[in-house]
Amino acid sequence: MNTRVLRTELKRSVAPWAGVVVLGGSLAFLCLIDGMWWRGAAAWTAQWTSMALTTRCMLAFMWPLAVGFGAVHGLRDSRSRMTELLTTTPRPPWHRAALPVGATAITLASGFGLLVLVGAVQVALGPATYTPPSWPVISLVAVLALVAGAVFGMGVARALPSVFTPPLLAVLFLAATVFLRLFTDGALPSGHLPNRLCLLSPVTEMPRQMLLTLSGAVDLGQTLWLLGLLATGIALLIAATRRARLLAVAPVLAGAALALLILPAAARDTYVVDKAAATLVCDGPVCVTRAHRSHLPELAPRGREALRVLHDALGDRAPVSVREETTLRAIAGERELSGDVVLIDFDDPLLTGAAGPELTRRLVAQGLAPNCRPRTVWEGGGLAGVPVQSIVASWALGDHELRPLREPEADEYARRAWADAEAAWEKLTALPPAEQRSRIAQVHGAALSCADTQLAVLAGEASR
Repeated sequence: MNTRVLRTELKRSVAPWAGVVVLGGSLAFLCLIDGMWWRGAAAWTAQWTSMALTTRCMLAFMWPLAVGFGAVHGLRDSRSRMTELLTTTPRPPWHRAALPVGATAITLASGFGLLVLVGAVQVALGPATYTPPSWPVISLVAVLALVAGAVFGMGVARALPSVFTPPLLAVLFLAATVFLRLFTDGALPSGHLPNRLCLLSPVTEMPRQMLLTLSGAVDLGQTLWLLGLLATGIALLIAATRRARLLAVAPVLAGAALALLILPAAARDTYVVDKAAATLVCDGPVCVTRAHRSHLPELAPRGREALRVLHDALGDRAPVSVREETTLRAIAGERELSGDVVLIDFDDPLLTGAAGPELTRRLVAQGLAPNCRPRTVWEGGGLAGVPVQSIVASWALGDHELRPLREPEADEYARRAWADAEAAWEKLTALPPAEQRSRIAQVHGAALSCADTQLAVLAGEASR
């Protein structure tokens, strides 16, 4: 297959359109829709692994389209009524198949590669300080899925030359992809379908936590299954007899069987913590993950100042360190709190964009009344805990009036909550200093135990 013949194939076939659709469709989805993939620490342009997982998530609709494009390409000989003529030429069948397969592989790989390049440039220009060695594998498996799907579509269309073959294949792969995604979450076990079966779909979940990556077993198992799909597609392209077409199914069955042996049985083993990214980097008592090392110069002095304020407020029961949260949990699951540590999450809207004295204030609030329930872009920022944190931070920093940590919402529930907070602030500041300190200590204990009585304690309406 020389360059001149390949250029002719690219000009006269549907192969270039497959690459254009993959690139244009994915960029349109990611850039024209203001989704969660633009927000938080796991945004698709924030970290390398998040970028790779988000772009691979586009396979949900690009993979079926690639299969359909491949099937359209595979019908070319039958549409031109040249099948019988080509089979009588002395040219080997594999030689004839190499040209459309090569052209399609080049265009699909180029289209998806340019999509990854767009994300990679933005990540490289951003604050990311850690480059995991595994992120290219995630993208390479996506390229393999697109190429294998297109070649499989070619082979099936060559074996079943009908105008209905491309749309039926595309719909079948789309239905299978949607069906399998309904029963897998990557973080929670599914009781409907075996996790191994769900992982035969190469589509990943949209990343929710920055430290998560695909396990090596998933990459290996999906690679074997997709190689089997690719081999079946090639075998169908060069098969000339019914027996050869039946034997062509063997590679995809073998690949699926091997994949089902290797893929993790438990959904919790699908996505694992990148231990290198989660390694803590510390400046004194303030620690962040290696992936967020760029935050440390700003966070370290503010963290030490917050710890000093917390010691003045709580005495010996005050936290002694500030650390980024690395423990995995279910969506909306309670956080594992400790009285010795101020846990921070860079997905918390209260920390996003905070700097200078305002960052110190929010660290003090988190240390005195840590939020038991997470506040992230995936789980909702929520009002829960913010009024109480605003009260304790204002008290600890010696403010003469209550300073909300963020602008109060305009709905009726928020107005009532902030009205209660104002009343609790007035009652707290009217007490003698010793009683004020006692109530702050009670609020701290209630927050660590995830009790919902903190505002009542501040107002003197409940006791711990």
